[in-house]
Amino acid sequence: MQTSENNRAGELKDLGWSPEDVRKYEELWEYRQRWGAINLEREDRLFLRKAEAALPKLSSGKGSEKKRLQDKSHYRWLSFHLEAMRASAAETGLKAGERGAWPVLLEQELRALDHYEPVLGLPDTLKAKELLPIREQLIQQAAAGATVLQFDFVEPLEALKRQESTSWKPLRGEANTDKAYPVLAADAVESFQREAASRLGAAIRELFPSLKDSDKPVFGA
Repeated sequence: MQTSENNRAGELKDLGWSPEDVRKYEELWEYRQRWGAINLEREDRLFLRKAEAALPKLSSGKGSEKKRLQDKSHYRWLSFHLEAMRASAAETGLKAGERGAWPVLLEQELRALDHYEPVLGLPDTLKAKELLPIREQLIQQAAAGATVLQFDFVEPLEALKRQESTSWKPLRGEANTDKAYPVLAADAVESFQREAASRLGAAIRELFPSLKDSDKPVFGA
């Protein structure tokens, strides 16, 4: 069995493993780190053994440092969509003080993750899917009385897939074709930041299994 404190997904990728198998290994490894192998299904334990048998043996001494939160797939997925919006014509063409509601929302979600530091293994990422309707509710709230532009939420991810293999999904779900992009007036930005921080922070704290015993103070309070 491998003794490194970090998973070795990158090495599996270099060995020619498919993106789907690499991602499965990464999520199962993180789950085992948090909850133990006994809680894994037999086929998942066998998959981990197969992956670890394929990896070169580690040299003696301490393993590499534990993977940073910012390097976890879910965190990078959110950051990818945020950066795509920041670089879009919809965002760069705004007047002074105006902000797109979506970037504000994602910034607060990422800050909540930075604050709580969840494991972001498979149990957390499965529960993270329940944040989708909360994001949509917040955006609908922001759109009331706001200027609404258009933004293609799917195209940045499609462009990425044309360059490399990825299992990432569209931010708003695969069946959602809505391109509405509400723009917050300068005097509405701060209140929306507070609302997004409060609701997303509370949801993350309640939903993510790895935060069950967290003693971190409430984010956005």
